[in-house]
Amino acid sequence: MATAMPTRAARNSSVPTRGMNNVASTPDDRPEADLLLRKSKIVREGERALSIRAQEERGRAWAAENGYRVRRVWKENLSAWSDVKRPMYDAAMDAVLGGEVPALWCYALDRFSRKGAEAVVPILGKARVIFDYERLDSMDERDRRWIIDRAENAREYSQRLSHNVRGTKNRQRNEGRWLAKAPFGLVAHPDTRRLSPNRAPYLCLIEGRREISPWEVVVRIFKEIAEGVSSRALSRKLNAEGICTSTGKSWTGAGIRAIIVHPAYEGWLTLTHSGKVPAHYVNEAGQRVRCVDDTVLPEMIPAETASRARRILSGHQTIVNTTTPTPGRSLHALTGRLRCTGCGYAMSKDADSYVCQQHAGGGHCPAPASATRTALEKYVVAEWAAKLGETGDEDELMIAVAERWQVLTRPEETQAVRDARAELKAAQAKLDKFMADDAADFYTGRSARYRIPHKNAAERRLDKAEARIRELTGDTRVDVSVLMDGDALTKWEGSDPATRRDLLGLAIDTIHVTKAAKRGIKFNGDQRVTIEWATPEPTTDDYTEAA
Repeated sequence: MATAMPTRAARNSSVPTRGMNNVASTPDDRPEADLLLRKSKIVREGERALSIRAQEERGRAWAAENGYRVRRVWKENLSAWSDVKRPMYDAAMDAVLGGEVPALWCYALDRFSRKGAEAVVPILGKARVIFDYERLDSMDERDRRWIIDRAENAREYSQRLSHNVRGTKNRQRNEGRWLAKAPFGLVAHPDTRRLSPNRAPYLCLIEGRREISPWEVVVRIFKEIAEGVSSRALSRKLNAEGICTSTGKSWTGAGIRAIIVHPAYEGWLTLTHSGKVPAHYVNEAGQRVRCVDDTVLPEMIPAETASRARRILSGHQTIVNTTTPTPGRSLHALTGRLRCTGCGYAMSKDADSYVCQQHAGGGHCPAPASATRTALEKYVVAEWAAKLGETGDEDELMIAVAERWQVLTRPEETQAVRDARAELKAAQAKLDKFMADDAADFYTGRSARYRIPHKNAAERRLDKAEARIRELTGDTRVDVSVLMDGDALTKWEGSDPATRRDLLGLAIDTIHVTKAAKRGIKFNGDQRVTIEWATPEPTTDDYTEAA
């Protein structure tokens, strides 16, 4: 039997009364009811949806007409399908099923849920839920079959609609159509939805009012990041020049990073995941799909440039310094390698001494170190020459020296090896991420079809990177005999200042200097200087062991 509605007399008893001797109103003792309101974020073509506001007005009218007072309004602006979390719906159901509130009102069954009978069976005969549009009551025995039938109809409609939408979108994606808003710097053709560089100029400079195209900005971002400029430094540079985004906002490091990691700039179609790096779209054959025409592909960012920029941005690769003189390059032997033990700041040359930069700049250092240039350099060079003279071929230090000697003598060849090692590191990280996602059951449900293609792609990338390392390195050895057997000091003395600094850098990473015990005493390097010696870069075996 259905729960009886409050009588007209009961409803009238809750209406405040006034009289000559009655100032206070009677309490509102009407039973409570909650309202569950939902409207999808996306309204499909041909579908008329009542607004949240209109639903609330109708719910409050029902409550007033049937003798209820509204306790709480639960509002949702999302889908009601099975893969969507609905915290407001869950809270409303807990309240009515737990007896916290006598009734729950919902505009229509398809606003309540589209999961079918499984959503409505738990409330039948146990909690009062009113479906206003259908005029159904979950506590009315005669309405049970109607509620189940209508719920299943709503579920079938959603399944059919979802199937049609998914089928249409998959077909469009397989054709390389971009279904969302084009990323910055790209534009989608109105008919084919294929992407191409956006070369339409927009006003970007605050001063001078020069116009620039979004694609010019994208190309510059990839170029400068690939050359070693950090994302934050580049964003500051763009903002200082008055270059803004297409919407007039300032650049940020996160905005730069979002462009670098996006595969669309190489011409690949992607699936967008909120808060994550866009993933490549993979068709049924396990192949990536291009979102640009073949004639446009040569205009996109080259894969090598994009890969290098991403490795540098992620810290998998550093820039190799060559021996080519550059403006502002330090010629003093120890500059850039000295650290004050008192505060950890660098030490720089000041007159005839090396001094703590923090202290010299007016900052606080508890024990500012300083040492005369002649004494400190003499001690460090002697230690450097002695260390090289006693180091064997297989020692880690000599391996590091050989690697850095190759950087000095064959910078172009070394850069290729560095690039290959950086790619190996990035490939291993990609495979590690796949394994972590797989262990966390990421590839389930709709994502299951991407599991094997992503696994194969990650493994192929790692295999290719390992093969490239073997091709470039092999068993070739670098001849560093000129620095061994006591010849290091001779090489040092016969070199110019810039080369001397580079020679020290072959074996030394950092030199820590402590403050003298008191002023005026003779410099004692053994007591005041600690040298951090170089170590080799990770090899293919190191990456394999880490995996």
